[in-house]
Order: sequence, then structure tokens, then C-alpha cells
Amino acid sequence: MKILLVDDESELVSALAERLSFRGFDADWACSGAEAIDKVKENEYDLAVLDVKMPRMSGLELRAELNKIRSGMKYIFLSGHGSEEDYKAGAAEAECYLVKPVKIEELVEKINQALGSE
Repeated sequence: MKILLVDDESELVSALAERLSFRGFDADWACSGAEAIDKVKENEYDLAVLDVKMPRMSGLELRAELNKIRSGMKYIFLSGHGSEEDYKAGAAEAECYLVKPVKIEELVEKINQALGSE
């Protein structure tokens, strides 16, 4: 399974990718919507974990762009300060919506559920 993590907090997203790799996931990461789009054009990902609140392009906007490139990808949204409106929009367009800080075990469980590999 190949996963793309996207969050504007580089230390968080790189550490999360490393922790997922220790658990057997092939995880890449990006710190912006533009960087994520480039990675998705170059690689096949099964799932993307997107931060909802990012500068320039939100996770919701990014999901719409990524879906144009790879329509079969699944999505999980993360947010540290999302509104109820963001939650409703994100939950409608993704496998799940998690609130940061997220426990790695919970994220792994949700990834496995989303990809049907529990």
C-alpha cells in the first residue's frame, strides 16, 4: 500500500511518514497542495491523508484536484482546528475525518479500514 501524507507542518508530516513506514506502509509526504499534486502525477497512491487547513489550498480543495488525476484514491482528513462545516464536508468526501493530534494506532486502523485490509 502506498500512502501520501500532506500537511503544511513539515516536522509532523515527515515524522508521521516515518512512523507509518515502521508499521509496513510505503509513505511519502508533501507540505503543500502543489507538491502533493506533483507527487500524485508521478506515483500511484492508494490513499492520501490530507490536512484540512493548509495555506493556499485546503485539504478539501486538494482532494478535488487529486481526484481528477487519480480517481480511485481514498482519503482521510486530519484537522487540528476544523469547524463543524469542515467536518461535514470532509466526512462526506473521505473515508474518515480525524482530529489532531492523532494517535498513530488510530491512524493505522483507519488506513487499514479505508483500504479494506483489516
